[in-house]
Amino acid sequence: MKKIFTLLLAAALPAFAQVTVSQPWVRATVPQQHATGAFMTLTSPGGGRLVGASSPLAGAVEVHEMKMVDDIMRMRQIDGLPLPAGQAVTLMPGGYHLMLLELKQVMQDGDKVPLTLELEDANHVRSSITVEAPVRPLNAAAGHH
Repeated sequence: MKKIFTLLLAAALPAFAQVTVSQPWVRATVPQQHATGAFMTLTSPGGGRLVGASSPLAGAVEVHEMKMVDDIMRMRQIDGLPLPAGQAVTLMPGGYHLMLLELKQVMQDGDKVPLTLELEDANHVRSSITVEAPVRPLNAAAGHH
């Protein structure tokens, strides 16, 4: 009986390790704009990394960071964003974020953008989560609801 319980618990562990996504949103665009940012808060109970993303509304989606380098704010693509176990990691304007590139349409306030997040857990096992992120106005800040 103990062996069966252990096997059942082991099978259930991936469900407990699922990353939660809260407050996802995408910044609106204007005609002829080919890129925008996506923002959200990610929490991984067991730790891991955000290693990529995709959307049918963008030709490419990249994980980016913004940081000060020699008194200049610089943005660059990173190969993964650490998700420390049990800690909320916020993707927000001016910090870590997703860049949606080669946009296939204008992102208008109120639209919904499907995003598939590619994750890697602490054991390097990959999985994905799909979320719908509402589009917010161009001047939206992280705290806007």
